[in-house]
Amino acid sequence: MMKPRVGPPFSATMAVLAIAVAVTAVAVAGQGWDRRGRRAPAFRPSEAAQPGFMFCRLAYSSVRREALGTGWNTDYPDSDRNFMIRFSELTKAEISRWENGEAFHAVVTLADDELFSCPFIFASDVGTAGFSVAEEDRLREYLLKGGFLWVDDFWGRRAWANWEAQIGRVLPRAQYEIVDVQLSHPMLQSLYNVPDFPQVPSIQFWRQSGRSGTSERGGDSAEPHLRAIFDEDGRAMVVMSHNTDIADGWEREGEDDEFFYNFSPAAYGVGINIVLYVLSH
Repeated sequence: MMKPRVGPPFSATMAVLAIAVAVTAVAVAGQGWDRRGRRAPAFRPSEAAQPGFMFCRLAYSSVRREALGTGWNTDYPDSDRNFMIRFSELTKAEISRWENGEAFHAVVTLADDELFSCPFIFASDVGTAGFSVAEEDRLREYLLKGGFLWVDDFWGRRAWANWEAQIGRVLPRAQYEIVDVQLSHPMLQSLYNVPDFPQVPSIQFWRQSGRSGTSERGGDSAEPHLRAIFDEDGRAMVVMSHNTDIADGWEREGEDDEFFYNFSPAAYGVGINIVLYVLSH
């Protein structure tokens, strides 16, 4: 379990209880699909009524398939909405909201000019991603101008190789090294102590494995990694959670008590730590 380092809004026990509260239903409209096969909302950053931290999801084109993934909208929209709600509850940070005060999240593409209004973008299932030359240039511009990208939920060597090739054309490895983020790094200590970097499986895999398995590709994905690319000044530009599905710990928080207690507190701890670090560095 996470332990608060300094000045959390309330105790870790109360945080767990707050997170466990069932989330409200979301209206369905727009583009993308949710895990129930319904059309899900995809709003532009400019639609937010109140400014603050905004969870922006990156919509990209897939060039291959991975088991249990659906491309850019994997874990969407519940993970995005739930994270925004819990981030507002477990920190003192202001978040973007609708006029009625509900948490707001957005979807952008690399061709969208509103990309540059999102200092934080998140992408799932990036082992399937394929960027055009124009998209590579655009993502490089975004990152070099101060933007931040977190990629999550890609498993095994093949998915890693695909993503490494894609990001290597955006930020060439000769200049921008991919490094492992140690547990002692301030990124993982912003608010909560993270004793181990968690391997969070999709809830489907976890159920299929008899509620015990966490490695979705067996021995090929046995060890979860948190890796990053920093610029020459030490600013994190890209963070990569590989062999784990951190966002499923957010998405499925109200669906299964056992899954929640096993995975969601650590998933939120990692997520909140990373976002607080990015916002303050």
